[in-house]
Amino acid sequence: MTPAENSGFFGKSELLTIQKAIREEGLDGWLFCNFRHRDRLSDEILKIKPGTTNSRLWVYAVPADGEPEKLAHAVESSALDALPGRKQVYSGREELLAALKPLGKKKWGVHSSETLTAISYLDAGTAATLEKAGLILESAAGLVQRFQGILDAEGIRSHEKSAAHLYEIVEIAWEMVKTAFAGKKELREGDIRDLMLQEMKSRGLVTDHSPIVAAGPNSADPHYDFSGCGALIREGDVIQFDLWAKDGSDPRAIYADISWVGIFASLAPPKVVQCFRDLAGAREGALGFIEEELAAGRGINGLMVDKKARDILSGLGYRRALKHRTGHGIDRDLHGSGVNMDSVEFPDPRPLLEGSCFSLEPGIYFSPDTGVDLNFGLRTEIDVYIQNGKPVISGDGSRRQFSLLTC
Repeated sequence: MTPAENSGFFGKSELLTIQKAIREEGLDGWLFCNFRHRDRLSDEILKIKPGTTNSRLWVYAVPADGEPEKLAHAVESSALDALPGRKQVYSGREELLAALKPLGKKKWGVHSSETLTAISYLDAGTAATLEKAGLILESAAGLVQRFQGILDAEGIRSHEKSAAHLYEIVEIAWEMVKTAFAGKKELREGDIRDLMLQEMKSRGLVTDHSPIVAAGPNSADPHYDFSGCGALIREGDVIQFDLWAKDGSDPRAIYADISWVGIFASLAPPKVVQCFRDLAGAREGALGFIEEELAAGRGINGLMVDKKARDILSGLGYRRALKHRTGHGIDRDLHGSGVNMDSVEFPDPRPLLEGSCFSLEPGIYFSPDTGVDLNFGLRTEIDVYIQNGKPVISGDGSRRQFSLLTC
């Protein structure tokens, strides 16, 4: 699915993929280290089981070319035996510094970033130790993206399959909404959520959290959640759907993630219609920007895409209604290792590479603290991946939402 397939074994193939990423990023190596399994990313990439004993620091240094260096404590000298490379054992701090010294004066990618909290596992104390030994530390954010945030052909097929299911589930869920409205039947948020979950289960899909179904004022909360039956949906309420899932039968499966919005009425109020049109326009503006920049051969990154969408919406007067970034990377994790469309929350300067997969999901949210007499939120989300140098919309791009759903 991706270069970092979850095979449970880290071998020569994975090593060569890592070394290719190192050379592409212009670094001398990628430095992995862990203590008490604090660095989930190192364990995940090196296929080290979370339950293994890790009471002492270990270091695994992969150079751009050549054999890796394994550094393990004498108490746990076999900690890295399953990995390829030369092994050294240390027992005290001075021996640790001496073993690290040959790695000095070289640029090593480490799991640290000033802006990307999701990969920042390296603690300040260990970083200081590495620098004391002479290592030059650089962020491994680009390495992480190249190793496990890029989809190959099989990954794209898996992602497309998930997306097709989600679009079908949205259609089924909205039929429930329309039927309830036409029959003047009581409908709660939980009824729709439960239907979505049942559809996911019947299709063999899994999700890391229940879908978001938010009606009326609840739609103004981007991460709205509820227990039980949820709120009663009333005529005129905006209804926000946000659902994500992947194939549960394959540990390498890739997520899809979409958001749709409608109104529990036969006719939407003009103000809501205009807000949605503006929002969809920002989404399309960001997509068009990506297409233009790639076609022109210019570099484009996640920060630039978010700024484009944000500038469009701010120019239309929605600046105070913006609460989150424009999109996130997608791979085996819903919020994946690849580039995010983000210039304000976790500014992401990583480029959109061939195989990058991400969401485009601008949102605007109105509540009393935004200074307007509105109390609802709107978010429209599509997934995009880069293939043959062009952005492709997942799940049949022609199906993306351009107008509000109505009953």
